[in-house]
Amino acid sequence: MAPGLVEPAVAPESVRSLSTLTNEYDETLRFYLNGTKVRLDRADPEVTLLEYLRGVGLTGTKLGCAEGGCGACTVVVSQYNPTTKVIYHASVNACLAPLVSVDGKHVITVEGIGSVKRPHPVQERIAMGNGSQCGFCTPGIVMSMYALLRNKPDPSEHDVEEAFDGNLCRCTGYRPILDSAQTFSKKSACEKTTSNGGSGCCMEKNGNGGGCCKDKDNVDGEVKDIKRFTPPGFIEYKPDTELIFPPSLRKHEFKALAFGNKRKKWFRPVTLQQLLEIKSVYPSAKIIGGSTETQIEVKFKGMQYTASVFVGDIPELRQFSFEPEHLEIGGNVILTDLEDIAKKAVEHYGETRGQPFAAILKQLRYFAGRQIRNVGTPAGNLATASPISDLNPVFVASNAVLIAKSLDQTVELPMSEFFKGYRVTSLPPDAIIASIRIPAARPKGEYLRAYKQAKRKDDDIAIVNSALRVVLDDSHIVKECDLVYGGMAPITISAKKADEVLKGKVWTDPATLEAVMNALEEDFDLRFGVPGGMATYRKSLALGFFYKFYNEVLADLAVEIVKVDHQAIGEIERIISFGKKDHDASLKYQQKILGKEAPHVAAMKQCTGEAQYIDDLPVHQNELFGRMVLSSKAHAKIVSVDVSAALELPGVYDYVDHTCLPNPEANWWGAPVCDETFFAVDEVFTAGQPIGMILADTSVHAENAVRAVKVVYEDLPAIFTIEEAIEKESFFDHYRYINKGDTEKAIKDADHVFTGVCRMGGQEHFYLETQACLAVPKPEDDEMEVFSGTQNPAETQTYVAQVLGVAANKVVCRVKRMGGGFGGKETRSIQLAGICAAAAKKVNRPVRCMLNRDEDIMTSGQRHAFLTRWKVAVNKDGKLQALDADVYANAGWSQDLSGAVVDRALSHSDGVYMIPNVHVRGRLAKTNTVSNTAFRGFGGPQGMFISETYMSEIADHLNIPVEKLRDINMYKPGEITHYNQELKDWHVPLMYKQVQEESEYERRRQECEEFNKTHKWNKRGMAIIPTKFGISFTAIFLNQAGALVHIYHDGSILLAHGGTEMGQGLHTKMIMIAAEALKVPQDAVFISETATNTVANTSSTAASASSDLNGYAIWNACEQLNERLEPYRQKLGSDATMKELAHAAYFDRVNLSANGFYKTPDIGYVWGPNTGQMFFYFTQGVTAAEVEIDTLTGDWTCLRADIKMDVGRSINPAIDYGQIEGAFVQGQGLFTTEELLWHRASGQMFTKGPGAYKIPGFRDIPQEFNVSILKDVEWENLRTIQRSRGVGEPPLFMGSAVFFAIRDALQAARKEFGEEEVLQLYSPATVERIRTSCADPIIKRATVTPKEGEKSFFLTI
Repeated sequence: MAPGLVEPAVAPESVRSLSTLTNEYDETLRFYLNGTKVRLDRADPEVTLLEYLRGVGLTGTKLGCAEGGCGACTVVVSQYNPTTKVIYHASVNACLAPLVSVDGKHVITVEGIGSVKRPHPVQERIAMGNGSQCGFCTPGIVMSMYALLRNKPDPSEHDVEEAFDGNLCRCTGYRPILDSAQTFSKKSACEKTTSNGGSGCCMEKNGNGGGCCKDKDNVDGEVKDIKRFTPPGFIEYKPDTELIFPPSLRKHEFKALAFGNKRKKWFRPVTLQQLLEIKSVYPSAKIIGGSTETQIEVKFKGMQYTASVFVGDIPELRQFSFEPEHLEIGGNVILTDLEDIAKKAVEHYGETRGQPFAAILKQLRYFAGRQIRNVGTPAGNLATASPISDLNPVFVASNAVLIAKSLDQTVELPMSEFFKGYRVTSLPPDAIIASIRIPAARPKGEYLRAYKQAKRKDDDIAIVNSALRVVLDDSHIVKECDLVYGGMAPITISAKKADEVLKGKVWTDPATLEAVMNALEEDFDLRFGVPGGMATYRKSLALGFFYKFYNEVLADLAVEIVKVDHQAIGEIERIISFGKKDHDASLKYQQKILGKEAPHVAAMKQCTGEAQYIDDLPVHQNELFGRMVLSSKAHAKIVSVDVSAALELPGVYDYVDHTCLPNPEANWWGAPVCDETFFAVDEVFTAGQPIGMILADTSVHAENAVRAVKVVYEDLPAIFTIEEAIEKESFFDHYRYINKGDTEKAIKDADHVFTGVCRMGGQEHFYLETQACLAVPKPEDDEMEVFSGTQNPAETQTYVAQVLGVAANKVVCRVKRMGGGFGGKETRSIQLAGICAAAAKKVNRPVRCMLNRDEDIMTSGQRHAFLTRWKVAVNKDGKLQALDADVYANAGWSQDLSGAVVDRALSHSDGVYMIPNVHVRGRLAKTNTVSNTAFRGFGGPQGMFISETYMSEIADHLNIPVEKLRDINMYKPGEITHYNQELKDWHVPLMYKQVQEESEYERRRQECEEFNKTHKWNKRGMAIIPTKFGISFTAIFLNQAGALVHIYHDGSILLAHGGTEMGQGLHTKMIMIAAEALKVPQDAVFISETATNTVANTSSTAASASSDLNGYAIWNACEQLNERLEPYRQKLGSDATMKELAHAAYFDRVNLSANGFYKTPDIGYVWGPNTGQMFFYFTQGVTAAEVEIDTLTGDWTCLRADIKMDVGRSINPAIDYGQIEGAFVQGQGLFTTEELLWHRASGQMFTKGPGAYKIPGFRDIPQEFNVSILKDVEWENLRTIQRSRGVGEPPLFMGSAVFFAIRDALQAARKEFGEEEVLQLYSPATVERIRTSCADPIIKRATVTPKEGEKSFFLTI
């Protein structure tokens, strides 16, 4: 029997009773799909809507996370809404939606709204507006925008920004998507209007007597809307041309449904009576509304529910009514409708009595994404009893009452008594939550507010939330109070001691505040190792929320006898984000094709869902699906592996492990050191290490079988952190250093010597397409075709040949495109390819595997965490004299590319600063964590973070502005780095000056200081950060590339090169280079794929060098072809088409194919002697950023960022701008929201998906986001293709400007309360780290210190 059967044992008579009860139910699903009627007589009860859609060939809808956290699977489900009585077009997560939920509805996918030949305006504008890079997230983003337009043909700017709060993108940085989408909006003259999601512009706040500062011509007191516009040359959006809601669905009779198989049955009652009958005979039947939690339980926890009841189509549960004293809402009202109901309730009851509904509205604003709010319900929220639910504290604090109905009775359950324990409630087993009565507030004297703090503002679960309510009499004496918190205990809980203390107190007496704060400390006396961690932070939030509430109530009371801390009131608000780019930067060097902005060549295909990724490839007739058996232990001996139970399960075909390889040596892989195994043999060294692979006829069957594999372990000691590795001297052999000058003497002679520790966490790649592979054995000669999502086809070919025991010429590795890579598919993709190939070889059938998001994160490695102990000598004039540093990287359990990563960190530890004496040393910590790997920047960001950390701390020690310290020490043109390389075409000082001038840095810095003088709790900070990033592989042999160019009879050109496309626009640039070289239109050149049988021995697409290497190889091939075609150009004239030229040349037997090659000249650094040139050139940049932080919560926003990059002569500025914006936002995430955590007890990673790991979202980007590329300079020494510079990795470190601006704001916050000690701020600057770095009395009293031997719940490695 498959494991994970968690529901209570059910008596046979109950099953028979249920069967008898539902015997007359219909078993046919009827719905429309993209305008076509669908009838399913035997629907599979175990598939989600996403699995069904992809199964019928609609592969435009993607699987990104399977937990409703990324939006890649977004589709639109149009339906008649029984609450609002209108047709509603709901964006939903198809990965969570059960198939039963679409009966009687119209499902619309990305394919249904347009195609490349006839795109929908949304598809066209996102494609042409450079809003799609890798394209994997794009269909979901398109559908979110499409849903908005179907519901609001004239959306506001705020509607547009809010529409994407359930979608993530890892490539673009969001700005071009928002710019494209905003072309559909009606623009308000003021970003702060309530229609734009703000708190109200000055005109709205002042009434009609005032005016809006943004609307100088306003004479009638109204904030005017500016009509949306259609960009020139684009398709106009006409709502009346959309897919109609099928007329037959308007008359659709919703019938009770019952369908399924022996393992699982679905029931869909359509009346409350039917539901209660089912619950009476089968109390343990799983009730499902939005399936937002249940599907995650099924997918990731292996839970199985044999009887599930979908209740989303029972109109009685979706009604609401305004009663004199309360609002009653049906338990199954969707949260989107609840938003609308709450707005109406505030209007109906008035602002004072409507406070509970305003609190609900506030909590819903940041409650998950729109896709979840479109299906989630309050009853589901209550029944799952999550201790961090955002709504439950409001229901408890407002004294709401649940109406629970069973077949026999109706009972009222007070919310104050509903939660009994972790995920346990007082709801009777045979009852359902029919409705919720939420009392309106009293007309006078009652105050209720709600608060929430999460890791990320949008679409995130709370760390702590609360709803705080008091009732005061005319003398301001507290008569009633409910201080309710989530995230502070296993249940939503009242602060009982604080409640007791508060009752009877005079609110306006300052002693009341102190008494309640003391009581809250007792109520929430969290221990250091509390489950969920963050003890100090959570406690500070509990206190901080009350402090805010106390002052908000005081402000409402408007009494003069007590001082109100007005600055504690409110929260950080965003305006509608905007930005600008310099689109004229390349005018001086534009050619016919090169230098001009052009969209990504595959953008339209990606926007219409026609672009094909690995898992979109059609399934072969006899194909099997693989799922890996992964270690659950961080370090252990394998005692036994028993797969017998797994092999007995339905659909399971075979099991593959190390014994299936041709010899023991074939199991070893890794580059440059071969120290990792495809399959564990006798020992596992990290949680997530592959032990074997189950093969089955479907991915779900394989997944179920994996859970049935029994692995017995014998635990061994494990090392996780760099500190532990240092203590236990656990290192790999790799050791490198750079030594220039005499650091010891310089340190001895210097005026000042400062030391410090720099700590930087790792980062998950979070490419939207997880690792995927399809291995297809051929019938002859042991050949195999491998379709792999890899940046490294040649190495994939090599290791697949190894596991097959054949020569490399028998293996072809093909890569069409990847849904993101960022370095995570440079080596780690080889693991999956090798395992799939070994499996395919064993069974002689095609084997496919696409990892789940959690599997991908566990197995594929992250950016290396770094620890650096530095010592810097500096003179009184601020001139740096010496740097001495020990740099440690957490490599994980195998070396992978860690050596090269730490090498690059050493070479970038100078930042952009001239330091005459440098001695830096690098070591690799060997730990029992996943093997860390390449990630955009490849050690460069870690090295530069070291430099900017010591610069910031030294400036504080010397009490001079860090901007001045940077200026004093910045390299000048022609100076020599610590690895003895001369700086040529050095433009950082110029850009440093330009960015300060263009961003009005000095003026804003003064404004920032003035703001901080007048704001106690909110502080602003600024930073301007420069970068230099060396371009070249540090392994010299990798700096080479090949290309193959074919010209066909009809004049069309097929181009192949060694680089792979992962969204960075490499193919686009290469096509442009070939078209320019051959003097043909861009659309005459086509790239089919990257494959090892067209271009051999390729280097991985990495190091920001792919345009340089492959571009020159293509140019070389085209030069050969031009030479051969020159006689025909002279003969036929300069106007001859390529078709005419090719035709003439062919009949003269001229070779129309050319093989190009290029290798980077001059480079050849030698470690130790410190000789030779390390990099071919440096890409440079400067970024200024400004932030605002709320020191009571740790919340923050980036107010503005100004980025300027020197990319040489840009081949395609649109592509380069996309890389700059995307890299910046990814870098911002690295240094702020993205924190990797491990469970200390199990050694397993905790942050395994979007629920726990937070990449930036649409509303995390700078509110003002300006990007430009350097122009009006000469690049005299740049010898690259078209004199362009690599741009993929260098801008990532620019995101650290946000980190250092936060640090600047924290310095001001600490000084506010007298803390002058230099701040040592580790990365990432999470909301927790921001709050706990403050020095105010609240954080001091909230500080939790570990008792002897006590350790934290989570680990950071």
